Amino acid sequence: MEVPLYQGFVLAVTIAREAIDEFRRFQRDKEMNSQLYSKLTVRGKVQVKSSDIQVGDLIIVEKNQRIPSDMVFLRTSEKAGSCFIRTDQLDGETDWKLKVAVSCTQRLPALGDLFSISAYVYAQKPQLDIHSFEGTFTREDSDPPIHESLSIENTLWASTIVASGTVIGVVIYTGKETRSVMNTSNPKNKVGLLDLELNQLTKALFLALVVLSVVMVTLQGFAGPWYRNLFRFLLLFSYIIPISLRVNLDMGKAAYGWMIMKDENIPGTVVRTSTIPEELGRLVYLLTDKTGTLTQNEMVFKRLHLGTVSYGTDTMDEIQSHVFNSYLQVHSQASGHNPSSAPLRRSQSSTPKVKKSVSSRIHEAVKAIALCHNVTPVYEARAGVTGETEFAEADQDFSDENRTYQASSPDEVALVRWTESVGLTLVSRDLASMQLKTPSGQVLTYCILQMFPFTSESKRMGIIVRDESTAEITFYMKGADVAMSTIVQYNDWLEEECGNMAREGLRTLVVAKRTLTEEQYQDFESRYSQAKLSIHDRTLKVAAVVESLEREMELLCLTGVEDQLQADVRPTLEMLRNAGIKIWMLTGDKLETATCIAKSSHLVSRTQDIHIFRPVTNRGEAHLELNAFRRKHDCALVISGDSLEVCLRYYEHELVELACQCPAVVCCRCSPTQKAHIVTLLRQHTRKRTCAIGDGGNDVSMIQAADCGIGIEGKEGKQASLAADFSITQFRHIGRLLMVHGRNSYKRSAALGQFVMHRGLIISTMQAVFSSVFYFASVPLYQGFLMVGYATIYTMFPVFSLVLDQDVKPEMAILYPELYKDLTKGRSLSFKTFLIWVLISIYQGGILMYGALVLFEAEFVHVVAISFTALILTELLMVALTIRTWHWLMVVAEFLSLGCYVASLAFLNEYFGIGRVSFGAFLDVAFITTVTFLWKVSAITVVSCLPLYVLKYLKRKLSPPSYSKLSS
Repeated sequence: MEVPLYQGFVLAVTIAREAIDEFRRFQRDKEMNSQLYSKLTVRGKVQVKSSDIQVGDLIIVEKNQRIPSDMVFLRTSEKAGSCFIRTDQLDGETDWKLKVAVSCTQRLPALGDLFSISAYVYAQKPQLDIHSFEGTFTREDSDPPIHESLSIENTLWASTIVASGTVIGVVIYTGKETRSVMNTSNPKNKVGLLDLELNQLTKALFLALVVLSVVMVTLQGFAGPWYRNLFRFLLLFSYIIPISLRVNLDMGKAAYGWMIMKDENIPGTVVRTSTIPEELGRLVYLLTDKTGTLTQNEMVFKRLHLGTVSYGTDTMDEIQSHVFNSYLQVHSQASGHNPSSAPLRRSQSSTPKVKKSVSSRIHEAVKAIALCHNVTPVYEARAGVTGETEFAEADQDFSDENRTYQASSPDEVALVRWTESVGLTLVSRDLASMQLKTPSGQVLTYCILQMFPFTSESKRMGIIVRDESTAEITFYMKGADVAMSTIVQYNDWLEEECGNMAREGLRTLVVAKRTLTEEQYQDFESRYSQAKLSIHDRTLKVAAVVESLEREMELLCLTGVEDQLQADVRPTLEMLRNAGIKIWMLTGDKLETATCIAKSSHLVSRTQDIHIFRPVTNRGEAHLELNAFRRKHDCALVISGDSLEVCLRYYEHELVELACQCPAVVCCRCSPTQKAHIVTLLRQHTRKRTCAIGDGGNDVSMIQAADCGIGIEGKEGKQASLAADFSITQFRHIGRLLMVHGRNSYKRSAALGQFVMHRGLIISTMQAVFSSVFYFASVPLYQGFLMVGYATIYTMFPVFSLVLDQDVKPEMAILYPELYKDLTKGRSLSFKTFLIWVLISIYQGGILMYGALVLFEAEFVHVVAISFTALILTELLMVALTIRTWHWLMVVAEFLSLGCYVASLAFLNEYFGIGRVSFGAFLDVAFITTVTFLWKVSAITVVSCLPLYVLKYLKRKLSPPSYSKLSS
């Protein structure tokens, strides 16, 4: 029997494709696990594979190496006792993070001394949160024992990369317990909706097969060994089950994948999961990351506002000349004096306050921006010079071309770059001091007395510096307008200007300063160090001491920095919205920034209100907030990760239901697992198709959880694009990917699937008619070779050429994204369309068989040849009827199949000696070439196809589909 052979082939094709995908993954994993690292032992350094590293090992990681497991940072080669790491694969932020070594081990004279001390590290149990860690480091052999508390800044998480120096750490978590692995979910095999729908229809067909066979046996009257006849009927009608459907669809999917990759309009697109291209045509929810996906993650300084004057990009040269002049004056005054005399003190605070000139205000503002930050200039050693030049202090090369800035936020880098462009350059920085270079080339040194880093609670950062030349102590501060408006002296312009900048999509920072006397500072320092040593409520006490300084500060300026959007983000989002796709933005960023980008990218349209969900911590608050939100109509929702967590705990169903009605939703401060959780919720609650798009390692969970994951190859590495089903190079390509390729894949697969089913049904109908006419004999109508030929060589090419069909030109589909809305209703393949095809098959099968029997009573022996010829012609005509846009390959396929059939008619009885009886009698060449044969076959074919052509024509005229209205 040829069916098992065919099934074997079908399975082999599918298995081979899956196996290749699996093997590639296996190779990638193996490569990662066999990377070598240096492990420090009592006997010296040993090389170990990363898969052999265990908890408690001391591992040495060089610059630009990936950290293999979660470690506590013990020592570094850097003098300052700190180093930078890149965390883009962990949390999706491209900036560098500063990590500090445990001071007890950093102070040891040499590396080997790590083994001469007796100490242990206590770490909490493995957790999901990548931003927190609690532990202690205890050295027992000193007197008294040294206890150090360990926090997030003493840890090096796996999959981050060392950006400066060499680090030594003790391993605390490995394998499945590392933060990065705990934050990724296991990928599951994705099955497209279309495949599920076709499976349903195949089940229905199987039932039909059983029912038909039972009916046949019943009509026989259960005579004789009826169960044997039942099985014979099951085999005869087995063509109802579309076995070739899988192969045809798999080949179709491969073809769509090839078309997507070959599309010149979206270069660089890669299809990594070839099983779900049709999903792209059915999406309702698009969940996108912000940084690097919608924005380029490149900050540019756009505006400086001093209260009375505002400087934009076109007036920066004025600032430059002001800065230049003010430094020239200071310089000339200083050089006029005897250099050995006391350092020049500029106007002390004792003099009455005069209204300052614009020039001095600009000078102050620029200086504040150049000093108040956490940026470190890094000098790359020039090629040919050994790496030691970094440490050669005296002859350090401050030249501009090989300086790069490193900071924990790209905003800060943008600000420092800007001060460099107007003439005040940051040339070096360590933990205790920083140096600025003035336009005239003089280097000013500032001693850093205290540093108050930025936290998401305080929303501001501060620094206290002492000017080495004047011994003046200044407290500089910058932060978000909400935090700063209460700290600075009264003014009437800050709030209004912040609003104006935010509407332009700029990220605003307020800069302020306060001059301190030596006494004030000493008093502050003693209170501050006391607070830092307290054991209970340490953070509260420290914050209280710092707040005592944050009073009546002098407002210097307001800065606006723009995070540039990716190319064509606005029109793309517009197009997706018109296509009926609801867009959710899930980001780890701050609420203000997220809202800002949502507005500037037109994710939220200009006229829409934004409802910012207030932070909630318990059930009652969540209930009140949800009610407040329910009363608003057609407004976008902005919610933070913590509030979301609380609401989902108590009111999951209500929240999702309300959020789904919103035109746009922004979730900020989301952890990677939360992103994945939101996707899963949407899928469960709405039963609609979701798509996630992102570009960093932090988006991997979300991409794998969605029905269809798209990765962007961006600055944040390739992790997202490797884990995704489709990988693109730019966000704007998603429009074409969905509107054109998604649409075509879905429509074509639906047509292909139904046609393959029709092909099996029609021949089974003919078999049923044949059997019933001949007193329900379980005799096959066609011999094996004809059946195999029918399913393959005679009709395969035209049917498969349906994958080239398109109902709308690509330009049309992009111009009218509304067409996409119809697809999400799933009307191209449903039980309704399926029943229509079943009826067509029964009608045609019946006509072909009865026609053959009626017209050829005399030469009954020729029934097979006639009905089979008519059947092939009908199939070819039906393909022509289904096609919406002709392609030259389709025409070739039609004629090729017809040619194959005619050729085989002529040669079968001579070449294939398949028994004289079976073929010799039927394939009488003399008879086939007679006129009667030709006209009778034509008549049957016309009767079976003409009514369908007429019906199709009437349907196009009376209720045309939406796309035909456009193309006419």
